Amino acid sequence: MTSSAALDASLIKLFEDQTSSFRVQDRQLGASRLMQQTEAHVAQMTDLLEYSLPGALRTALAAAVAEAAALAGWQALDLGDPGKTWAMHEKAKSAARESEEPSIIAHVTAQQAYALLDLDRAPEAVNLIQHARQEAADRVPSLLRSWLWAAEAEALASAREPDAARVALDSAAQFLPSGGPDETLPFLFLSDVHLARWRGHCLARLGMSEAVDDLSVAVKSLDPSFTRATAGLRCDLALAYSVRGQHHEARAEARMADELATRTSSVRQRRRINRLLQSGTAHSGR
Repeated sequence: MTSSAALDASLIKLFEDQTSSFRVQDRQLGASRLMQQTEAHVAQMTDLLEYSLPGALRTALAAAVAEAAALAGWQALDLGDPGKTWAMHEKAKSAARESEEPSIIAHVTAQQAYALLDLDRAPEAVNLIQHARQEAADRVPSLLRSWLWAAEAEALASAREPDAARVALDSAAQFLPSGGPDETLPFLFLSDVHLARWRGHCLARLGMSEAVDDLSVAVKSLDPSFTRATAGLRCDLALAYSVRGQHHEARAEARMADELATRTSSVRQRRRINRLLQSGTAHSGR
């Protein structure tokens, strides 16, 4: 309880800066090198939150806890633990509700759906993301509305609903603002390049050869510091090339995806790549 008396705006800013630093390291190095640090970071803030008094500082700290817990949940997903992902997002949602920030509530709720996707429960994931999007409505920035539609499109693609997925992708493009990053949404990385990657991913999952076009644009423009994202992108390209019957290109992309996934120790991406290779889609003549 004594430590909670030291809580002030500068300390909360320090916590938020630490979370931002973990995000950058996570996308470059992968979750395996950061998970313990992120969990300790969340635990430290949660301890302070439990003993802090009602007011603006507690509300701001709750927002910081929510964002950090969601990051820890995403890292757990990358390490192949959807159960832990779900639990960390439950913690994130609890803190988000206390923060009373519609953007944070919508983001952590929708992101939790990825635990369901990795458990092959796509229809439930669709329902959860739709709930988050509908609850947020027009109370959140356009950038987040674009992200919510794109996440919904991915879930719909996993649920094998191509028409609905295309509608969601079109809505994501419609809401994507033309400006740069939104400083009020430090947890979101979404631009036209990222959206092209997302669109290509959805189309690849649906077995549509046109996915190559979006993914080829994205792979040339994506910031190379997004190492894990690039691994996923190249895995999608391998799948899309195989649909076109371009097996040489598919094998090359699968090899590059495997190298990047190994570099970041991404269990999730390695599983995707192994399934692709075992299915024979990236092998010549298949």
